[in-house]
Amino acid sequence: MRPARAARSGGLVPGSDPVPTFSRRTLLTGTGALLAAALTGCGTGSAAAPGDPGPLRIGAIPDQDPEVLQRLFGTVAGSLAADLDLDVEYRPVTDYAAAVSLFRTGDLDLVWFGGLTGVQARLQTRGAVPIAQRDIDEEFHSVFVVNTATGLAPADDLASLADLRFTYGSETSTSGRLMPAYYLREAGVDPEGFPGGPGFSGSHDATIALVASGTYQAGVLNEQVWRSRTESGEVDPAVVAYARTPAYHDYHWLLGPGAVERFGGDLGGRLTGWFTGLSAGDPDDAAVLELFGAGSFLPTEAANYRQIEEIGRDLGLVS
Repeated sequence: MRPARAARSGGLVPGSDPVPTFSRRTLLTGTGALLAAALTGCGTGSAAAPGDPGPLRIGAIPDQDPEVLQRLFGTVAGSLAADLDLDVEYRPVTDYAAAVSLFRTGDLDLVWFGGLTGVQARLQTRGAVPIAQRDIDEEFHSVFVVNTATGLAPADDLASLADLRFTYGSETSTSGRLMPAYYLREAGVDPEGFPGGPGFSGSHDATIALVASGTYQAGVLNEQVWRSRTESGEVDPAVVAYARTPAYHDYHWLLGPGAVERFGGDLGGRLTGWFTGLSAGDPDDAAVLELFGAGSFLPTEAANYRQIEEIGRDLGLVS
């Protein structure tokens, strides 16, 4: 299923190796069993035959609960395999830095990155190209949230957050750290000057939980996750939205050069065509779009993330 080197690579979620590989043939003969195996992290695999490019190894930054990510990217892997006649394997990783590192080494071929990690990975991997983003990523937002015990009502004044115990998400999250820190600084708030220093929860879901528990009085997270958790009734009433950032470009799929070498020069176009061709009117496509919280996917390019690169350099997160 994969080279021995990849199986030994650091940064993969413990216990996630081996994982099932989705192919058109196996999907037609055993879709249910394979999808169930993907969702539980169980499966078996064998080495690729000589001349076989092996599976297209997809990954994602771990910005939400692992079960949510497994369901989302297991679905993507199955759909890609069926529609493009490829073997596709989803490989969960331990943290944001691992996603960037495994992409750079070629152990991941196609990764769903946030804006900052996508910039980091692209600058570290010659020949990497962004191929698609969601419609909502053209104008993405972060949401500052507070515990109701603070007594704060929704407002545009970020200065009121300065004296609160505050947590970001991952240290290299675009929506959970980079852009909120930028907008805090623009409002005259030192993004590192919170009492005791800022926390880093590791994910958007964890940020909600930490603010709900009172461990932190305030935090910031991805607006799409906030809306999804709010609409599903998963947010503790002790946590309320306080402010919303201006818009910026964010998440996107980044394709590595090694995959193009293995699968052919038309791979990028095929993948972009698949993502942008997903239609809300098709039940199978709609399932993928719903999991991503999107109405559609759009082509994208490196220039869309220039602002993120500049802010990342300014904050010392891009070299």
